[in-house]
Amino acid sequence: MLDPNLLRTEPDAVAEKLARRGFKLDVDKLRALEERRKVLQVQTENLQAERNSRSKSIGQAKARGEDIEPLRLEVNKLGEQLDAAKTELDALLAEIRDIALTIPNIPHDDVPAGRDENDNVEVSRWGTPREFDFDVRDHVTLGEMHGGLDFAAAVKLTGSRFVVMKGQLARLHRALAQFMLDLHTEQHGYSENYVPYLVNQDTLYGTGQLPKFAGDLFHTRPLEEEADSSNYALIPTAEVPLTNLVRDEIIDEDDLPIKMTAHTPCFRSEAGSYGRDTRGLIRMHQFDKVEMVQIVRPEDSMAALEEMTGHAEKVLQLLGLPYRKVALCTGDMGFSACKTYDLEVWVPAQNTYREISSCSNVWDFQARRMQARCRSKSDKKTRLVHTLNGSGLAVGRTLVAVMENYQQADGHIAIPEVLRPYMRGLEFIG
Repeated sequence: MLDPNLLRTEPDAVAEKLARRGFKLDVDKLRALEERRKVLQVQTENLQAERNSRSKSIGQAKARGEDIEPLRLEVNKLGEQLDAAKTELDALLAEIRDIALTIPNIPHDDVPAGRDENDNVEVSRWGTPREFDFDVRDHVTLGEMHGGLDFAAAVKLTGSRFVVMKGQLARLHRALAQFMLDLHTEQHGYSENYVPYLVNQDTLYGTGQLPKFAGDLFHTRPLEEEADSSNYALIPTAEVPLTNLVRDEIIDEDDLPIKMTAHTPCFRSEAGSYGRDTRGLIRMHQFDKVEMVQIVRPEDSMAALEEMTGHAEKVLQLLGLPYRKVALCTGDMGFSACKTYDLEVWVPAQNTYREISSCSNVWDFQARRMQARCRSKSDKKTRLVHTLNGSGLAVGRTLVAVMENYQQADGHIAIPEVLRPYMRGLEFIG
């Protein structure tokens, strides 16, 4: 959520920056609401002061033996007017907040301008795509050859965009997640967390999934029902529970940065992606991901984004998977992000790079919603932290990349050397 003071005092400047990402801010409506808020605020304060003054007069008149009935009626009338003004003010503040919750983050000044993914800017490449001297099989064909990817069974159990993994491919999938966790915790300084896969609506508001993206989530109960403690949703990413661990907290700045990681399943309805990536593991309703989250001082967040992206890159480098790093343009960034890098891994069967990690600096956008703050020992004043999140990596897509990049002419799949300790020394699947 953007700073309300900024929306009040500099709406035109905010609108200009938001226009870079294709969002039109209704400045006239905001101004009208703000002017009405000021009027109601003054009216409420004046009525409150007048009622308090008249209430004191009742006691004084009573002490003098005067008739207090006229004063009592006046106080009651003032109370009714005050209640009406408060009700109108509360409704107006709720309307302003509802609008604020739909406004995306302001893009950082160095984010490239653009409308969609076609305007993203390639920053760098690592590795050279392998040249095959045989016809490349895609991961679905390889999975069927080894009896390790069973999409038909998943359709029977649940429906489309799910998979049943079996045997050595299921083990390789697990090995990838364990390798990522070990790398991030042992070399990159993250603490491992186990988090709930179901979260409440306050948590989803905190990281920006609600109210705007309710349709992308799997809910345990319809959102139209009255919200209560059992109105949960499955997490779309571990970013949601991890980041909310600092909600309503005041953190000693000496304890920053806080670096957390977790391996979880992620659940997404994939609304709006009908007909896209219908074959294989690329776009699933349920997939595993190792997530990285950092909570940092405001002045450290841009450097932290570079560091976090490097941590995701290290996974790909150790696996020997060619990839490219892309700076997302203003029109392709996520709702909460002020700057994002995507890592795209080479997928031989598609002869292209596909997203495997997204690392974002969210600035104070989530922290303001969560009231996550920090304070130095020398200053009693608190300030909002900055939050960052990144995939380190999407496990299913990494499995796709390993299967296709390490396939052999006979259909066997070589195991990357760094994964062999997790596979009991196994060198090939097949």
